[in-house]
Amino acid sequence: MTPAIEAWLPKSMLLLRGYDRHKFISDLIAGVTVGLVALPLAMAFAIASGLSPQAGLYCAIVTGFLISLLGGSKTQIGGPTGAFVVVVAGIVAKHGIDGLFACTMMAGVLLVLLGVTGMGSMVKYFPRPVVVGFTNGIAILIASTQIRDLFGLKMDHVPGDFFHRMMAFANAWNTFSVPATAVSILSIAVMVFCMKFAKKIPGAILVTFGATAAVMLLHIPVETIGTRFGGIPSGLPKFAVPAFHYDIVRELFSAAFTVAMLGAIESLMSAVVSDRMSNDKHNPNVELIGQGIANIVSPLFGGLPATGAIARTATNVRSGAKTPIAGMIHALTLLAIVLFAAPLVKNVPLAALAAILMIVAYNMGDWEEIPEILKLSPADIAVWLLTLTLTVVTDLTFAVEVGMVLAALMFIRKVSRTTTVSPVTKDYVEDSRVHVLQGKDIPDYAIVYRIHGPFLFGATDKFSEILQSLEKLPPIVILRLRNMTAIDATGLGAIRDLADTLHATGRSLLLCGAREQPSQLMKQAEFERHVGAENICGSITEALQRAAEVYRREYAGKNEEELTPRS
Repeated sequence: MTPAIEAWLPKSMLLLRGYDRHKFISDLIAGVTVGLVALPLAMAFAIASGLSPQAGLYCAIVTGFLISLLGGSKTQIGGPTGAFVVVVAGIVAKHGIDGLFACTMMAGVLLVLLGVTGMGSMVKYFPRPVVVGFTNGIAILIASTQIRDLFGLKMDHVPGDFFHRMMAFANAWNTFSVPATAVSILSIAVMVFCMKFAKKIPGAILVTFGATAAVMLLHIPVETIGTRFGGIPSGLPKFAVPAFHYDIVRELFSAAFTVAMLGAIESLMSAVVSDRMSNDKHNPNVELIGQGIANIVSPLFGGLPATGAIARTATNVRSGAKTPIAGMIHALTLLAIVLFAAPLVKNVPLAALAAILMIVAYNMGDWEEIPEILKLSPADIAVWLLTLTLTVVTDLTFAVEVGMVLAALMFIRKVSRTTTVSPVTKDYVEDSRVHVLQGKDIPDYAIVYRIHGPFLFGATDKFSEILQSLEKLPPIVILRLRNMTAIDATGLGAIRDLADTLHATGRSLLLCGAREQPSQLMKQAEFERHVGAENICGSITEALQRAAEVYRREYAGKNEEELTPRS
């Protein structure tokens, strides 16, 4: 089979070569585990979106199977996620269920087009402050939608916009339920304990089964899936084609574009997480095609929009998944629950699901990135704050559109600032001697890579050459920044990730020759924490001297086997 054909084949087909019983057993264990984790999440996302819990289950079953079957990632798990909660709720409120189904299918078509046209790497064109602003804002919105069930507030209707929602909660505060609050607090405590001290135990599974058993055995008076929704219907979902009308398609195009963009961004970010954890490389274009087909099919069975789910993907890898078969088994596990255990699901307390979503909101919020962004330029801080604010106080569609405009403006501004006109003086010529490579010997224990031009969002995938040849690299990697005219937060993040990857394999990274703007931004961001201040050198001459010191101290006499990736 030619490389050109392989480039468009799903990962499931490529990895079936050499598939054996041992891989199947690993995939079976991982698939069942992540299927149980997905059970409460799928229902919780559907409820938070204003739909019945079975809509989330149908989505997880259909899209989970198709994304694993047709996608370009080895261990990615697809399904409903928190990123869609706010936009789905808005679409349902304005256009109804049929409008949501039409919008989801339109977004699926857009995702397929993005994949077919080779735009799978588009996620890199969103700068880090914009992405962090989105995730911060979405996390806040998800958390705000769960306050009613978290405290058992008695409310007939929860307003759609953030400020009116918070005012309604304040007015209903005297109706809070002590049993519901107790279930929520205990559920959060159990999940936090699992995250801190028992990471191999999925807290969401423990909380779902534990809280359900407690409500059934102790007759705790809290609202459940059965009391609010009448339970989960047994059997297969019904097949139905949504009604399409020209007027509604025209009105929904902007929302469909938002769903497609969010789906592409989150699925490709999740695929990158999968790559790091499983030492693989996903195919972004095939991944988008698989995501698109899954979103076209999902509404036909009453499902929500879907994308790659980072937390479930991480659980899948940690549970031992070897191939996309694990993702398919995860979907079949959920199908078995719907077919044979649906009556038991009605006893799941809504307070426990709200607690699970609170933890999801916290985990997806990228809160640890905020201190890093606050060390950047005022423009980066302003972009992050504006994106966060718009995500919370306006609809997500508008926030996505403004974020894309900000990305373009930031790119134009930073590229324009890299252009300089200055005279060549004797001092300039003399100072340049320590930066030139000509006449300098590069020892066998080191390799020099150079960055030429601005290293901004959209260019950070250029490190793939280094990462692909990781096992062949010598112990010391020198990154020459003399010809790097500018860098932004996304570029800094890429160098940080490269440093972490090299350090994980026992190698060292040295930086040298940074110009004024990159050097200033690295100082603001306290970048020396990631590589060591002594490993940030002023010139290639200084870097080679530093490399000799590092080699004598840390690597002389070591075997090559000590420089292989640690699993």
